[in-house]
Amino acid sequence: MEHKIYYWLSASRPRTLVASISPVLLGCAMALRDNVFRLLPASLCVLVALLAQVASNFANDYFDCKKGADTEARLGPLRAVASGRIPARSMLCGALVALCLACLCGLVLLFVAGWELIFVGIGIAVCVLAYSAGPCPLAYNGLGDLCVLLFYGLIPTVFTYYVQALSFSPELWFLSISTGLLSVNILVVNNYRDHDEDRRTGKRTTIVIFGRAFGRCIYIINVSVAILLALPHIIASPLWLATLYAAYTLICFTTWRQMCHTEGQSLNRTLGQTARNVLLFTILTILSLYFRQ
Repeated sequence: MEHKIYYWLSASRPRTLVASISPVLLGCAMALRDNVFRLLPASLCVLVALLAQVASNFANDYFDCKKGADTEARLGPLRAVASGRIPARSMLCGALVALCLACLCGLVLLFVAGWELIFVGIGIAVCVLAYSAGPCPLAYNGLGDLCVLLFYGLIPTVFTYYVQALSFSPELWFLSISTGLLSVNILVVNNYRDHDEDRRTGKRTTIVIFGRAFGRCIYIINVSVAILLALPHIIASPLWLATLYAAYTLICFTTWRQMCHTEGQSLNRTLGQTARNVLLFTILTILSLYFRQ
């Protein structure tokens, strides 16, 4: 029983869940600063974000195995279905249950913030499944990066604020793009590591389409653009916080250098550090909302 629980937890990929929670935390922090924070919609946004990503991770585990994308040559952590740890049918059911729970939380948000949000919810649900399922899965056709930018950056950040304030914050749009770009780098490292296997199995990620050199370039470009978009907040920050931003930039550069000089399973460490960098940026940005010169 303990092993089964561990396998399910592992299949949820807990190290990458920071990508879903970070934009929600940023939206909540902005709402708190603007005195429009509401606990119920904020909590529901957290649940929707986490459950939607867990559903997506379970679905990826199932459909990647079915499509033959997970082979014995896999360099990342063992997939639950491909390794036989969890039956394929159980994984598919798990994905659907997590998605249904996310939808239920989203339905409550409709009563809180308005029925127009139903289109956002439908978009999230469709993306969860279309990412790796269907006749033209997004992750297999170079669109995974765009999905991450939208659903782990723009949409959760902006709409977490909206469901509390019932209005949009122009200031938050730029910060949401920053968070999204840094989350894209998690996928970049993942696909950079799996380049050879993805090419053999026909999974056309952006790294397969444009090459590993593209992955190294886009990683540092995403970091640079993210920091540039946050520059107004950095400039307005006190010296101690601006210094922390400078240290953060150095950390990101070090992670990028590690990626450039690492191969195979060692890139799993780089992936974890990239996820950590998303959370660090979120924390610094939240601090910049409250501490200004």
